[in-house]
Amino acid sequence: MATIAITALPVATAAAVADVLPIVQSGTTKQVTNALLFTNSTLVAPALGTVASGNISACTSTGMVMVTPVIGAATGTSLTATGTIVSTGTAGVGYATGAGGAVTQITSRTTGVTLNKTSGAITLVSAAGSATAATFTVTNSTVAATDVIILNQKSGTDLYDLMVTAVAAGSFNITFRTTGGTTTETPVFNFAIIKAVAA
Repeated sequence: MATIAITALPVATAAAVADVLPIVQSGTTKQVTNALLFTNSTLVAPALGTVASGNISACTSTGMVMVTPVIGAATGTSLTATGTIVSTGTAGVGYATGAGGAVTQITSRTTGVTLNKTSGAITLVSAAGSATAATFTVTNSTVAATDVIILNQKSGTDLYDLMVTAVAAGSFNITFRTTGGTTTETPVFNFAIIKAVAA
């Protein structure tokens, strides 16, 4: 390939897909097209710097590392972290709308209920409060035997002692009693499931 003086180069224009860029390697002239350079190209360990725009929604990667990214509102199906996941805002960490549900007990306060949600509210059947402990089963397909169930009283005139017992795959038991009240009412207990593992 002949040597061309810089002053003799033509004015640069936008490269078309079919344009050819000649390069010389080991004395042999080779052709590199615009399409080869910029279409389906694989960049190995590039230092991109600040990227102004783009779309990475269709990208896949097994080793991409983002350092202190500002993500904004993000959605996904899972998140794995080796460090602590923290919230510095006032919203806290918890379940979003749609994760919870509600169910009302029927027949008696030992009648089981079914609610296949990771959080929710259980309304007890109308009955007088009692200091004698009673137990009912919550059937819930989202529960694993290693999970931790958080339980508290949402409403009711009488105050209740609440305990979660017999956590198993697909269910857990709630044992409760009043601290002495005997009001006939329909108290509501809230629960939330924390996913946990044994090892």
